[in-house]
Amino acid sequence: MTAMTDTSRPFLNRRLTEFGTTIFAEMSALALRTGSINLGQGFPDTDGPQEVREAAVRALRDGRGNQYPPGPGIPELRTAVAAHQQRRYGLTYDPDTEVLVTAGATEAIAAALLALVEPGDEVIALEPYYDSYAACIALAGGTRVPVTLRPHIGESASFRLDLDELRDAVTDRTRLLLINTPHNPTGTVLTRAELAAVAELAVERDLLVVTDEVYEHLVFDDAEHVPLATFPGMRERTVTIGSAGKTFSFTGWKVGWITSAPGLVTAVRSAKQFLTYVASGPFQYAVAEALALPDSYFTAFRDDLEAKRDLLVAGLTEAGFGVFRPTGTYFVTTDIRPLGERDGFAFCRGLPERAGVVAIPNAVFYDHREAGAPFVRFAFCKRTEVLQEAVKRLGAL
Repeated sequence: MTAMTDTSRPFLNRRLTEFGTTIFAEMSALALRTGSINLGQGFPDTDGPQEVREAAVRALRDGRGNQYPPGPGIPELRTAVAAHQQRRYGLTYDPDTEVLVTAGATEAIAAALLALVEPGDEVIALEPYYDSYAACIALAGGTRVPVTLRPHIGESASFRLDLDELRDAVTDRTRLLLINTPHNPTGTVLTRAELAAVAELAVERDLLVVTDEVYEHLVFDDAEHVPLATFPGMRERTVTIGSAGKTFSFTGWKVGWITSAPGLVTAVRSAKQFLTYVASGPFQYAVAEALALPDSYFTAFRDDLEAKRDLLVAGLTEAGFGVFRPTGTYFVTTDIRPLGERDGFAFCRGLPERAGVVAIPNAVFYDHREAGAPFVRFAFCKRTEVLQEAVKRLGAL
């Protein structure tokens, strides 16, 4: 009898062979096994606003979204997204042709890259980068070209973009720039001047741009979030990605969106319809109401996270880490070399036993693993008492 499967060939598509189980799964399992405080994976340990939760319950009870919602997303949410972009940034989008609702930002990234990238196209991504970027570029058959954010040590230690390096990375095969600001995992917020230079390069070389802006409401100190689509020549070439998960602390609802010019939205929708088709029906109605919350909500949310950032930054500094104080997101990147360590993987795998805390080695976010080897990321989107206990435990180092 002829075998149905050639077992000599690996089951996994060769484009994905470099991607095993994510480090988040490994570290979360380690946290459970050791009873450690999990400051690795970036999800809050409290739910978002009560009125938004009640909006989801009301939608369920009223039978709204319990069946397939419209493919582009419910009109109420598309209208709310367009209103948000207009109110916050002065960007005008047609809810019917320039807004697409997705199953979280992760699907938005996947659909955008699958739609816009063909085999052989080069995609420039800022390194370190969210791990799904690399997998989605690979699935699209593209070639990943990392441009590394470099650590700058000083009074305000941070990771910065080398604009000359970015310009030098563009070739005749470059199709798309994948930009993330506020940036995970470094906490860097690209400045207006840096973004203007990125925009100028994209226009000059006729490049498409996908911008992951899911942390848009989490910027601290004097930093400001400026959407790349606001710069001259960028609205028609930029796919902007947003998400409810980070802004409203409902990461499990998986409600994201893109805003862009009609042709780009149509292209992304063509890929998206064969991924989830639709998702999160009742939650879409709730997020539509959430986006209309008063500015006081967004301010209070940011202030709370900023206070938690300060608490964790102070504790990590006291414990002996080199700390890069983030101006965005809810992550702190640290340097373990002042502790006499150099291998972030070994450090994070041993940290639960040593201190009862879980973190993530930044090297998983790099193509150039050596560049990220001494850096470790901690999340501060946790209750204050949890962060206080984590700081106390880390003090034992």
